[in-house]
Amino acid sequence: MKGILVTNAFWQWRKEAFDSLANALLDAAKKRNIDLIPRTNQDFLCALPDLPAVDGDADFVLFWDKDVRLARMLEQAGLPVFNSSRAIALCDDKTLTHLALSRAELPMPRTVLCPQTFPANGYPDVGFLNQVGEMLGWPLVVKEGFGSFGYQVYLARTAEDAAGIIRKRAGTPLLFQEFIRESAGQDLRLYMVGGECVAAMRRVNPRDFRANIQHGGHGEKYAPTAEETALAAAACRALRLDFAGVDILQSARGPLICEVNSNAHFTALAALTKADIPGSILEHVLQSVVK
Repeated sequence: MKGILVTNAFWQWRKEAFDSLANALLDAAKKRNIDLIPRTNQDFLCALPDLPAVDGDADFVLFWDKDVRLARMLEQAGLPVFNSSRAIALCDDKTLTHLALSRAELPMPRTVLCPQTFPANGYPDVGFLNQVGEMLGWPLVVKEGFGSFGYQVYLARTAEDAAGIIRKRAGTPLLFQEFIRESAGQDLRLYMVGGECVAAMRRVNPRDFRANIQHGGHGEKYAPTAEETALAAAACRALRLDFAGVDILQSARGPLICEVNSNAHFTALAALTKADIPGSILEHVLQSVVK
């Protein structure tokens, strides 16, 4: 069995963590006699339908990047891609994630999509924020469509706060979300592979409303309930994900999906839980390709 591991050639921030993740996947492949060839997205400068000769006979692609167009190009060349370009695109833009999960009628914090503008126009009139506040209450969460590690997630306590946030990001897809007070600084991360939860943790951050470890949070071992696991599995089905990190908020009205990550990091979670997450991913890919 031969596969291609695609990563981004230009990513520099926390590069050691990305390299550690890639090495874990390469080691898991080696243990299963899979020839997993590391490539970056700049290695595929070609005109379809041709691919670089060394990769043209691969059995699958393990796509650990958000270069959706490259993923789609590889699919058009006839290669099975995990996760698919469609799944990555839906997860990469949180506004599209919300629409897909809403269509599946899955529970989330109440959410309002921000009206789209253009960078040159900006938001000269933000009167609509008063209506958003009436719908969701204050404070509320503002999220950029594209972002990672919680860096593009903001807490707006007033309409003035929200106006300042969205004006700086005019032209970017944005959404407004209900602030779940009882889960402030906490969430659950369930790592799902093939519809099964292979590892989970609770993330806790006493200093920030975001639970992300990058903002000062820490992970604790956690055994998810059947309801939480079923919800995470349903989210993966709705987004057609083979593997994902699903973030869940524990609210007074039950578990709510916060975010779904198609390329979720797993090294810290694997170290905490001793789960063989890269092995589970490779086993699932093998079973899928052999079918």
